[in-house]
Amino acid sequence: MQGLMMDWPLTLPSILEHAALYHPDREVVARTVEGPIHRYGYAQALARVKRLANALLTLGVKPGDRVATLAWSTHRHFELYFAATGIGAVLHTINPRLHPDQVAWVANHAEDSVLLFDSTFGDLVAETAPKMASVKTFVSLTDRAHLPAKAPAGTRVYEELLEAAPPEFAWPELDERSACGLCYTSGTTGNPKGVLYSHRSTVLHAMACGLPDNFNFASGDAIMPCAQMYHANAWGTPYAAPLVGAKLVLPGRALDGKSVAELIAAEQVSFVLGVPTIWVGVAEHLEQAGQALDCVKTIAIGGSAPTAALIERIEGRLGGKVRQIWGMTETSPLGVINRPLPKHAGEDAATGVARQVKQGRGLFGVQLRIVGEAGELLPRDGKSAGALQVRGPWVAQAYFKHEGEAAFTADGWFDTGDIATIDAEGYLRLTDRAKDVIKSGGEWISTLDLEEAVCSHPAVAMAAAVGVPHPKWDERPLLLVTLKAGQGADPEALKAHVAARVAKWWVPDEVRIVSELPIGPTGKVLKRELRDQLATVATEPAP
Repeated sequence: MQGLMMDWPLTLPSILEHAALYHPDREVVARTVEGPIHRYGYAQALARVKRLANALLTLGVKPGDRVATLAWSTHRHFELYFAATGIGAVLHTINPRLHPDQVAWVANHAEDSVLLFDSTFGDLVAETAPKMASVKTFVSLTDRAHLPAKAPAGTRVYEELLEAAPPEFAWPELDERSACGLCYTSGTTGNPKGVLYSHRSTVLHAMACGLPDNFNFASGDAIMPCAQMYHANAWGTPYAAPLVGAKLVLPGRALDGKSVAELIAAEQVSFVLGVPTIWVGVAEHLEQAGQALDCVKTIAIGGSAPTAALIERIEGRLGGKVRQIWGMTETSPLGVINRPLPKHAGEDAATGVARQVKQGRGLFGVQLRIVGEAGELLPRDGKSAGALQVRGPWVAQAYFKHEGEAAFTADGWFDTGDIATIDAEGYLRLTDRAKDVIKSGGEWISTLDLEEAVCSHPAVAMAAAVGVPHPKWDERPLLLVTLKAGQGADPEALKAHVAARVAKWWVPDEVRIVSELPIGPTGKVLKRELRDQLATVATEPAP
């Protein structure tokens, strides 16, 4: 017997329609590429989105077509999130920080038909357009006065398209399981792989973001994603904010510490999210200015694991509580979030910090398991480390065009490529990426633990541990660190600092101070690039 409830499809236009009806004046604020701050309410946003939907149809976009963007986090990109998906097309957000050859490759692999781009990417589009075989139409996301000089011949102007389009639009009936978004992984090994989101998965993910033990969004919040909209849907916030009627603050391209801090303060942002490198920059700016923020309640950090020292530094300057999350493009991206349980109330500071550096607990919608090398299920004891696998209604079950399918198991799980433990309370702790773990003398050394140890030194800003070849031990760890502005440190003193906190045989053979670490398209340290640069055999004996 089936239930007698309405079968109402979960599709993305319904989110913005709801926001426009019940939160019409709640703002979407964006720092534009042209410079000024743009603001409007959800009702005004919906009106522009409906014009854009008509404009896309005029350009010949059909259901299932891939509509590509090379764009920052702005109100125009926000409009595309709903207009392209609402007419049944697939919004393909291309990461502009990819190599130009990879930008062209993903456009061709996706078979994009239209490319809309911010004016700052005029040179990039001029270089890659001749290589994009399927793209027939180019649109610059600006007005006529800011059309880039190098735009391909025949490039259309976004604001002119909207002005010419009729305001009335009725959303077509869509299957909630139809594709709505396409995002490619950053391609750290081989070509990027496409993750194809559905309306249903994206709506469920947005609903989950708002739950109290997740992001705890409400209409009184002002949410500022410092994860760009070209990466995993800015962690779902452009959909989650209007779903609850929260104010949405989009930082554009300006993610330096000063710009981010000033926008947070000006718009009284209560919830921010992004990778650790963003918050290092914000903390450094506030420290140098002798300032602190007082409006932020929550700082969600993902992409790579923050150290205990970084968490303390960020909370001290931004004022809110750090909530670490873990996720991937393949998980939409929310997978786990670190929030305390009621029984943790009143715990001592050291115990709280030890829990806070874990990635977090599972949430409804994402199942987790740890398996050993033979595929056996490992216990949730916080000690048994193995391959992390996940599944759920907003987790990919295959890659676009079914490439890279080795990541998906025969029994329906996605193998994340992470090595992790899960404790008895359900807290996930990553010990390494499978490709980053250092194997010395047949034993694993966690790069994350080494980075945590050295970053507890007050002079250290960031660190990266990598394995370098060794004639006897196969690999030995090398620590590369950057220092906080105005700070100095002796490498041997840093090495001794680490030695006091890890097993003797884990102690790196060398700690090297560098001016910067290579940062990839999604804000993570590029350890593969570091390994390539350091592919020399160590000669010093291991301890």
